[in-house]
This record gives sequence, structure tokens and C-alpha cells, in this order.
Amino acid sequence: MSTLLLASTSPYRRALLQRLALPFDCVRPDVDESPLAGEPPRALAVRLAAAKAAEVAKRYPGAWVIGSDQVADLDGHPLGKPGSVPAAQAQLAAMSGKMVHFHTAICLMRNAEQLHAVDTTSVRFRDLQAAEVARYVDAEQPLDCAGSFKCEGLGIALFDAIENRDPTALVGLPLIALCGLLRQAGFAVP
Repeated sequence: MSTLLLASTSPYRRALLQRLALPFDCVRPDVDESPLAGEPPRALAVRLAAAKAAEVAKRYPGAWVIGSDQVADLDGHPLGKPGSVPAAQAQLAAMSGKMVHFHTAICLMRNAEQLHAVDTTSVRFRDLQAAEVARYVDAEQPLDCAGSFKCEGLGIALFDAIENRDPTALVGLPLIALCGLLRQAGFAVP
């Protein structure tokens, strides 16, 4: 069986990939995640997923590498990981009452072989009051999450609706699409 690597140290992606019961290791990719000038959110997610996979694949020739990235899209503008409490509160306030699209891209790469997929989840946020945003951010500290929430936790209380094809995509790794790519690459899933 081929070696499988996850180009991420995200505990969320690791936990999702473990659900597939395939042996894998995690490797930190060294990739600048800054958007390019005028780069649309979906294109940013695709570029970063491929860059993460490529950076790890060059260090581990012959291994299959999974790169993934998620970018929140608010009115055509990318929202990254907030990194601080004030930034998280500002992101959630900006998304209040709006539909936000979360583009989660994956790239499965071995040497020059590349397989790609993108899943887009649309989240309709409730009208949020400043006090509930502050309580939420204080409770979950979602500072490492694109869009400043954890849908698998208390963040679900911030939404009116979620529209998606794959419920795992919003957490950070679209397993339905990934299973298809892994099967194309010769992995037995399940």
C-alpha cells in the first residue's frame, strides 16, 4: 500500500481523516497562506490546497499527499482564520444576517500526479447580537477556524441554515470527495 500523508497539523482534519481507517501521518506544510491581490476566495482555497500538497510531496517522493484548505467567502471577499478575539468578533458581526460560502478544496498528489476537488457549503447566519457573539467567542475560542466558528460545537447556534453536499466539508476536509479521489488513486475505501 502507498504511504499516505496529510499536509496539515489541523486537529480537525486529522480527526476527520481518521474516520476512513487508513494509516496516515501528518506533516506540517510550510506555505504562505496570504491571498494574491484580487484572488477570488474559491481560487485561493484551490491554490493553497495544491501548494500544501506540493510542498510536502517534494519532501516525500512517492507518497500520496492530501492538501486541503478552506476559505470563507463573504460577498466575494475571503475571510481567513481570525487569530485574535477582536478579529473573530468582527468576522462574526460582518456575517450576521448574511449567507456565507465556505470553499473547501482538496488536492491529492503523488509526484506529478494531481487529483482535485472543491466542496462549497453555504451557511446562512442569524442576525447576531454583539453580546451573543462575545459569549460565543469566549466559550469556544474559534481563533484557528476560517469564519470564526466551530459548526461541530456551539457554533451551530449561530446559523439559520446550512446547505451542503458533504457535512464534513464545513469542518475542514470533505470526506465524500476525498474518498472518491483516494479510490481513483488506488486506495481501498472502505
